[in-house]
Amino acid sequence: MAHGITFLDEVIAAVRAVAEQEIMPRYLLVDRQLKEDGSFCTEADIAAQKALASKLQEICPDAVIMGEEMTQQEQVEQWAKGDAGLWSIDPIDGTSNFLNGLPYFAVSVAFMQQGRSTLGVIYNPVADEMFYAVKGGGAFLNGKALPLKKHVPILPNAMANVDLKRLDQKLSEHVAAYPPYASQRNYGACTLEWCYTAAGYFDLYLHGGQKPWDYAAGSLILEEAGGQMCCLNHDDYWAGSLWQRSVIAALDPGLFEQWRDWVRSHQ
Repeated sequence: MAHGITFLDEVIAAVRAVAEQEIMPRYLLVDRQLKEDGSFCTEADIAAQKALASKLQEICPDAVIMGEEMTQQEQVEQWAKGDAGLWSIDPIDGTSNFLNGLPYFAVSVAFMQQGRSTLGVIYNPVADEMFYAVKGGGAFLNGKALPLKKHVPILPNAMANVDLKRLDQKLSEHVAAYPPYASQRNYGACTLEWCYTAAGYFDLYLHGGQKPWDYAAGSLILEEAGGQMCCLNHDDYWAGSLWQRSVIAALDPGLFEQWRDWVRSHQ
């Protein structure tokens, strides 16, 4: 926790600077490149990751850095070296949105030790939303404690964020045809989905599988906001697959139990 508190202001400043200098000047002005896994990458992603890595190395020279825009082999190697201290970064989460002019993308940074997040910072530069948390210190949006909105206590009244395309066919068909909640959204940026659930904008969250840079910062922010989470097949969220970790989450404990039980009964 001491590390996280020490780093927090510096990380927030670094994330904001990279967004202002490397990302927003390229908004709507860059071409897409297709990566091996089928996802998109841009000049802005590469420039932002390089700038972030440089700034984070200055903040904590002993920590290793794992970024989304590294090769898979590099990511695995960095993870293996980062038990004592690792920065997990996503320079632009929601690159497709960024490319198409949709104002829903974010910069995400987490500091991890022994595979667990102790600091998380996620910034949406279009809306100037800076979400952050330090282990044991609560979660915040621009200085205001999360959540910002009261919980919805029952499942039929809830607003859900669900990523259907990464669920298996049986579950996705049940969710699409017989949703147990009032309404559903998916905007295509995992890091902000975690944050908006932590803020109370979404009452429920469901995703079939995320990479570490998708969940490292956001899961801490939700946890520090008082939310609960598990995987599709593990009650201990951190026992899920490192490279493809699913999530069932909600802010309210009672609502979380209803949501988890419904999802698992329809797999």
